[in-house]
Amino acid sequence: MKKTILVFMILALLLSACSSNEESKKLVIASKPMTEQYIITEMMKTLIEENSHIEVVLKQGIGGGTSNIHPALLSGDIDIYPEYTGTAWMFVLKNAPSLNSDEMYEELKIQYEEEFQLEWLNLLGFNNTFALAIKDSVAKEMNIETYSDLSSLSDKLKFGGEYDFFEREDGFHGLRLKYGFDFLDVKEMDIGLKYMAVDQGEVDVINGFSTDGRLKEYGMKVLRDDKNFFPSYHCGIVMRKDVLERYPEIRDILMKMEMLISEEDMIRMNYLVEVEGKDIPVLARNFLSEKGLIE
Repeated sequence: MKKTILVFMILALLLSACSSNEESKKLVIASKPMTEQYIITEMMKTLIEENSHIEVVLKQGIGGGTSNIHPALLSGDIDIYPEYTGTAWMFVLKNAPSLNSDEMYEELKIQYEEEFQLEWLNLLGFNNTFALAIKDSVAKEMNIETYSDLSSLSDKLKFGGEYDFFEREDGFHGLRLKYGFDFLDVKEMDIGLKYMAVDQGEVDVINGFSTDGRLKEYGMKVLRDDKNFFPSYHCGIVMRKDVLERYPEIRDILMKMEMLISEEDMIRMNYLVEVEGKDIPVLARNFLSEKGLIE
């Protein structure tokens, strides 16, 4: 009888430990304050929770973007987030944009592992490079097609960009050195206010991204980077290696997102959220369902 009670006690303790271990499985996913990152992280959360017992905590819209997320990743406050190859190569690693996109990505993976014990799991399929945009009507009136055209007329125009763009070497500072911009005025503003500022005439030129959903809505023209200042900014997933060791199932789950999202897909989804007000979790789930990754 005593042996039976002891066996039951041991089994109860084991079950309790297993249950506790399952309950402790949590993953913190962060995003920058960008619509497409909200969408991507919702997809990541959905896939992980549909295919594992891991609870995902989203920390979306972290101000400062990479400036604050990367240190938080290294400190262990964040486990995983979507990043862009050009940002990682130039802003984080302080490398010059001397390689083509494929070579850069391969070297990037090596340096991230050696320096930070971080792994680039995959690329998602779209390139969201920086872009300068101006009202289409102004571009036609002033005959501006390229960054060089803009440079020759920049003293007549006002520029607006988010804070992160002014802090990075692959942002405003390097761009100004490359093209010799001398804008009439330069304004720093929250990322969500740029299009409103253009629409209200507070600025004439803004920095944006090639997958921005609002470019069409506000009648903006994306100018051509004729001196090829900006490198490729392919979006991918970065994660701490110790977390991958703890949750090895994450690799196979998130590899389902490899090359899943085209630039056209991302522009469409950004537009649906920013312009039509679609619900992000619903949009993310519908996209995964359309791709056959969830029911």
